[in-house]
Amino acid sequence: MKAMILAAGLGKRMRPLTDHCPKPLLPVAGKPLIVHHLERLRNAGIEDVVINVSYRAEQVMTALGDGAAYQLRIHWSHEPAPLETGGGIQNALPLLGDAPFLLINGDVWCDYLPNESALSPNDVAHLVLVDNPAHHPAGDFALQHGRVSLASEQRLTFAGISLLRPGLVASEPPGAFALAPLLKQAMETNQVSGEHFSGHWVDVGTPERLTALEHHLVQISE
Repeated sequence: MKAMILAAGLGKRMRPLTDHCPKPLLPVAGKPLIVHHLERLRNAGIEDVVINVSYRAEQVMTALGDGAAYQLRIHWSHEPAPLETGGGIQNALPLLGDAPFLLINGDVWCDYLPNESALSPNDVAHLVLVDNPAHHPAGDFALQHGRVSLASEQRLTFAGISLLRPGLVASEPPGAFALAPLLKQAMETNQVSGEHFSGHWVDVGTPERLTALEHHLVQISE
């Protein structure tokens, strides 16, 4: 199975840290944030990783190269202008192929990855959901008996980690578009499964959360 890391965003919420450094390269616990993802993917047995880039793309590509330093093969999907989540995935489909793949938002930290067997043949997506953080108390989706829905009660937060089938975005008109509306459409036809991860997860969206993650990782390494 291949994996894709979404890393093409402008990092506006992380300013001023991202004024001169793209968000994937911001250091946390002694290494760039995106390297934590690469190491976890390698440890999970994944060999091919697609990374989409746009803002300060050359910096990211130069820093990570072809992936050999991480015992991986990195394939770059360059976007002259950010294509959002759905458009970015669609643009990378020639690199991803026809099989299901693991998708990770580049601006999260989590020490868990779902097993590829979690995506059943009749589903188009399998989502990892986490407890609602303080900055997102209402959550995103409901999880009942392994199925993800738009129910309004007992919601959890989408972790930004999922297994997807390429067909979810393949037929959309080319260009910039979000992934969330397509996931919601699939939920309405009961084509999305999910699981609840209760371990440590961080949406590294602000300098304050980056600092908090740094403190956490330093503590657990001592």
